Amino acid sequence: MVLIRQKTAQLSLALLASVALLAPAQGNAQRLSRAVQNILEQAQSIEARFAQASDAQQQEAALSDMEKLIAQCSDVRGCQVQSLTPVYRRMLQPKGQAEGVQANEDALDEGDEDEDPINFTGQSVPDAAGADALLDERNKRFVQMVQFNPAVQEGIRRWLTDMRPALMESYVNYQYLRPHMAPAFQRAGLPEALLFGIMAKESNGKVHVSSRAGASGPLQFMPATGRRFGLGPDGTGFDTRFDARMSAEAAAAYLLERYEQLNGNIELSLAAYNGGEGRALRIYNQSGGRSFWDISVYNQFPGETRDYVPMVIAAAWLYLHPSEYGLRFPRTWGAGRVSQIQLKRATSINELTICLGNARGSNGYQRALRNLNPRYRINDPLPEGTTLTVTNTIASLYNRYCVTGKRAETTRQLMMSSVNGALVHGTTAPVGEVRVSELTPTVPSQAALQRASAPAASTAPARNRTQQRQQRTRTHRVARGETLNAIARRYNCSVQQLASANNIRAPRYAIQPGQTLRLTGCKK
Repeated sequence: MVLIRQKTAQLSLALLASVALLAPAQGNAQRLSRAVQNILEQAQSIEARFAQASDAQQQEAALSDMEKLIAQCSDVRGCQVQSLTPVYRRMLQPKGQAEGVQANEDALDEGDEDEDPINFTGQSVPDAAGADALLDERNKRFVQMVQFNPAVQEGIRRWLTDMRPALMESYVNYQYLRPHMAPAFQRAGLPEALLFGIMAKESNGKVHVSSRAGASGPLQFMPATGRRFGLGPDGTGFDTRFDARMSAEAAAAYLLERYEQLNGNIELSLAAYNGGEGRALRIYNQSGGRSFWDISVYNQFPGETRDYVPMVIAAAWLYLHPSEYGLRFPRTWGAGRVSQIQLKRATSINELTICLGNARGSNGYQRALRNLNPRYRINDPLPEGTTLTVTNTIASLYNRYCVTGKRAETTRQLMMSSVNGALVHGTTAPVGEVRVSELTPTVPSQAALQRASAPAASTAPARNRTQQRQQRTRTHRVARGETLNAIARRYNCSVQQLASANNIRAPRYAIQPGQTLRLTGCKK
């Protein structure tokens, strides 16, 4: 469980005392009102109780008390609610954060009272976002070219009109992937903005995208090109073109190779990335090294490439200079703070998506979970103990909402629900209220229907044989909260065996409380 850091708790009280209180109108300005002092003491006590909790239920109770205390603070004169939020947020931090981290590191910026991790009201600009900071000496002309090139200006116009939603989506996805992708470009001396531009145009930052031509991954490598740069099937059934880190390393190596061939020409290097390196090199040599924008060069590339080059550069320019165009990128709170969780119970990415919830104005965490864990599909069963790459924010939400508690239970019920659970089979409907989850749907076989229609004398032997077979076949009645994976482990058989024996379809393997499962093939 989460252990309290005494020094941090003492610091939190000092901070609250210094910034949260307004002195009474008459009296010593340094003396705290009794009501506010009581709130401070309660906050310290609740934080300590949370840190010393021995299980998730005790932590949940402490969090609930803190939420009530914050509501109480809003009714007390001299108590500023926003100054209590750092304590609340520290309680949400994942286990194992290093000592020495500032107490408010994971809090929202001062004055931002919304508890949501993504704030669409603030201006978010990449760190050191000046063009000179993100471009090496060889590519500083990139800035000059973008400022005056009408084709790129047209691309900027398109990104800011009908393609603005795609640009915003690309930005959010990139912020989650940035710690895994940007270092490769930085090591190669390439502008990070160029990486963003390529990714925005190629995939919008969706790691699992594949084209009809066969290109795959966030940076859309073709199979043959991918193999040249170390990407492709890894022997486990996974194609590393979908790995964001490896794709970025391959893209950086590819662009450096093109720069070497094309005399550092960024436009022709991008044309090669999209339209083929052989064509780009041939056109470059035949033209005597003319610019991509020379009409004799430009017209030799296909329309897709002529569109691709300015659109990539336009996205890169907007990444560097959003404020010039009134562009406000979403503030993706905590997206760049990488963490890991070890699953405390079997689940799936879809199930996690539900229990994690979403920040106001955002689409939730399914895309982030998929991008950060590309080996797993959204419905793949993830056994207990599986390690997932996440962010600090996701780790906090997981520990609070996805392990135990009301939301976790609600999520499990949703994951077990299916249309089959709503269907009632038989000729007589039960009288009175019957919960769907209490029904055990069965579909009579053709043989059973034939036996039912046969004369009574001939049905008795068949009925006896059926009863004998049922006695020989072991069964298990599904309890609330059980999963097919857990039942398979209990009886020493595979999920696939159980699913096949009970007509349960992959990949969800949905079962209902009260459902009777045949344990065919199980050894226990």
